[in-house]
Amino acid sequence: MALYAIGDLHLSLASNKPMDIFGDGWRDYVERIREGFAQLNDEDVIVLCGDLSWGMSLEESLEDFRFIHQLPGTKLLLKGNHDYWWNTATKMEKFFAQHELTSLKILHNNCYFYGDQAICGTRGWFYELDNQGTHNEKMLAREAGRLEASLQAAGEKEKLCFLHYPPLYQGYQCPEILAVLQKYGVRQCFYGHLHGQSHRRAIEGEWNGTHFSLIAADYLKFIPKKICD
Repeated sequence: MALYAIGDLHLSLASNKPMDIFGDGWRDYVERIREGFAQLNDEDVIVLCGDLSWGMSLEESLEDFRFIHQLPGTKLLLKGNHDYWWNTATKMEKFFAQHELTSLKILHNNCYFYGDQAICGTRGWFYELDNQGTHNEKMLAREAGRLEASLQAAGEKEKLCFLHYPPLYQGYQCPEILAVLQKYGVRQCFYGHLHGQSHRRAIEGEWNGTHFSLIAADYLKFIPKKICD
C-alpha cells in the first residue's frame, strides 16, 4: 500500500479536446497515463489534483471518470480551474454511485486519513495579473476557508496538503494560502496547474518550513509521484 499524487490529466474521451495539440509533451498522453498508473495496485491511494476532465457536465465527463475508475487504486479528486463538471459533493457522490465508480472519492471541505497522516486540500486560487478585484478577493477568501476546513478536519494528524493552483511561483506568492499552511504546520504541499514553459518558473523545495512539489502530469511525464508507503 502506498500514497501517490498527480494532477492535470486533462482527459477528453467524449468531449474532443485532446491535449496533444500542445506539443510533444502531450503526445499519446492517455496511453501514457495508463502506463504510468501501472506501478499502482488496488490497495494504493492516489490524489488527483484537479483539471481531470474537459467535460462541461458530470454526464459529459462520464467516459473520463470510467477511464480513471478503471485505473488501479482509490482516487481522491479535488477541483481544478478547468473542471467545469464539478458540482456539490452530494451530487457528485450520487453520480459516482449511480455509475458504480466506487474508486472515486471527493476531497472538498474534508480530509482523508492515511495511516498517521491526513490528506487535505482544495483548489486554491491564483491572482491573474489582468484580473484583480472583488471577484478574486471573494474566491481567494473562499478557497482559504476551504483549505482551513480541510486542515481542521485532520485534527492532530500530520497534514499533507494538495492544491491545484501553486501557492508559490517565481515572482508570485499567494499569502492567504501560505498563511493557512503555516498556521497548521503543513510540512509538505503538492500542486499542479503549471504546464510547458511554466515548469521553469515552478518553485520546489522548502520555503518557510513547507516543502513544495509540482505534480502536473506533463511535468511528471505522466508517472504518478509516490509520496509515501
